Amino acid sequence: MQKLLSYPLTFFYFLFFGSTLLIFHPIQWFCLNVLGYEAHKRSVSILNWWLMRCTHILGTRYTFKNEHQIATDVPLIIVTNHQSMYDIPPIIWYMRRHHPKFVAKKELGKGIPSVSYNLRHGGSVLIDRKDGQQALAQIAGLGQYIERYNRSAVIFPEGTRSRDGHPKPFKPMGLKTLIKNAPSALIVPISINNSWKLLRYGKFPMGLGCHLKFEVQAPIKNEGNLDDIVAQVEASVKKGIVST
Repeated sequence: MQKLLSYPLTFFYFLFFGSTLLIFHPIQWFCLNVLGYEAHKRSVSILNWWLMRCTHILGTRYTFKNEHQIATDVPLIIVTNHQSMYDIPPIIWYMRRHHPKFVAKKELGKGIPSVSYNLRHGGSVLIDRKDGQQALAQIAGLGQYIERYNRSAVIFPEGTRSRDGHPKPFKPMGLKTLIKNAPSALIVPISINNSWKLLRYGKFPMGLGCHLKFEVQAPIKNEGNLDDIVAQVEASVKKGIVST
């Protein structure tokens, strides 16, 4: 019965979701090209707030737990597990004070209103997952960028999303490259639960009544042996994941 109900609700969800992307695309362009970076950043934050509201049509709820006072005058490397594209809007909205930029696959850099524009022009980097040298060079540049401007880089070290909520082993090279190129950055692990359930039936229809949970774990200082740091970050992310 729930899956049957999800068909009409998913239709209305995609109608509102697509309309939101189309409306904010020219708004982003105007903000960036006329008003500058800060206005563009605010437009992206508000866009992602609206994208979260669109999922309420599906009965989606969000909990973002952060018990840590994280300074805004230091760069951050935000490290999370990856369950779906719906991981991203809450991170952008709830971490907006830290100016999150993403390591994203190059395929997302074209064809998606608002999303592709922000990835190309908002400070994120697009990597070719088939070209390791290009990918690491882009990630290194992002590390240098956040180090210079005290912004944050978001990376999903699993490399691809988990389709059932069970975390995959980290692929450490990208994270190590960020750490090397942003030596003053604070590393912030975030554990994500239940966003995979929105895609439990595939892309259509969507899952209903999902409660997406985000938990910010204790920040980790960029000190000591690189392998030990990566292992600590991976353990911290995974300890908050509840596989169901």
